[in-house]
Amino acid sequence: MMSPHVETATLTVEVSQEQSREGILVEVIALSAQEDAIAKLQDFMALHPDAREVRKALAVKLVYQGYLYDEIQTILDVSRGSITAWKQAYEEDGIDGLRLNYKGRKSYLLSAQREEVLSWLQTKDIWELGELEYKLAFEYEVVYESKQSYYDLFSEAGISWKKTTKLNPKANPDAVNRKKKEIETLLANHRVEIETGKLRVFLIDECHLMWGDAIGYVWGKSDQEITVPVVNEREKQTYYGAVDYLEGKLLLKAYDKGNSENTIDYLRYLLNESPDQRLLILWDGATYHRSKEIRGFLEEVNQTLTSDEWKIHCVRFAPNCPEQNPIEDIWLQAKTWVRRFCALIPSFSHLKWMFEWFIRHTTFDFTTLQMYGACSKFK
Repeated sequence: MMSPHVETATLTVEVSQEQSREGILVEVIALSAQEDAIAKLQDFMALHPDAREVRKALAVKLVYQGYLYDEIQTILDVSRGSITAWKQAYEEDGIDGLRLNYKGRKSYLLSAQREEVLSWLQTKDIWELGELEYKLAFEYEVVYESKQSYYDLFSEAGISWKKTTKLNPKANPDAVNRKKKEIETLLANHRVEIETGKLRVFLIDECHLMWGDAIGYVWGKSDQEITVPVVNEREKQTYYGAVDYLEGKLLLKAYDKGNSENTIDYLRYLLNESPDQRLLILWDGATYHRSKEIRGFLEEVNQTLTSDEWKIHCVRFAPNCPEQNPIEDIWLQAKTWVRRFCALIPSFSHLKWMFEWFIRHTTFDFTTLQMYGACSKFK
């Protein structure tokens, strides 16, 4: 006679084996169903239906084949919400759920729902497309086939696709505002001298033009890559530039790099270009703008003159805030302009020539150029 303990152990083993067989059977059935679904989807695509139907079927097929949703998004350029909706439609209605006349999940928002979504889009400053897709799919059961429908919602909410802007967290807004008022007062007090040409105001900065700056956007065939010959994208040319606050012209000179020696040479160049004029220089606090060599040069030039008679008077902007100098916009304009011709620029020397040509043949008159007060040439 079998003891109760042995009998229980035997029963447990038999149950465990039975559960294991059932688990394997379930897996086999699921795998078979999955393979059957893949075969049906493949047959459906082979019938050459509408391209939009093929995309739906292919998305579902890739899911069954084990692809990640992120991978399918990249391959087919569709939203995660669309993949989810197509898979659900197929599992509920089979192939019919993938046809264009399928009337499953609704593809529009009711008026009240649309207003709710637009209000919701005002709750943050930065959005990802996936957040909007998720909101519509899981709160309103709305999935758009075209991403344009989501873009339209963003647009209606006053949200656009834009490039982020650099902001130095070390910048002190109070210091920037104080410096702005200081410069505004300085220019206002010398306005007559500026407008009569006795005092010439320059906004100075350095720009590093790199060969890689030539890479931009062009119109080309969708199935072809557009290449631009660039041997060394980090090859660069340093430029010193000074934009005349009154005239809007920029005086450009090329150097091997930015340093005290080249800065002094450039200041001498500005003096030669401004006979019988005193210079007011507005620039940032770069080390070679305030070095011992620069201080010595200014002492040599100004000698025993009073501050009102200095040949060169330098004023530094508040630190860590390049937006104080409008010449930054000029560098950006020039680089943007040469990128328009990126496919036509065969060498770095050609890039430099085009950059210099644009600077020397353009008068700049954008609003920020006179951000410290408007001046006009005395006639």
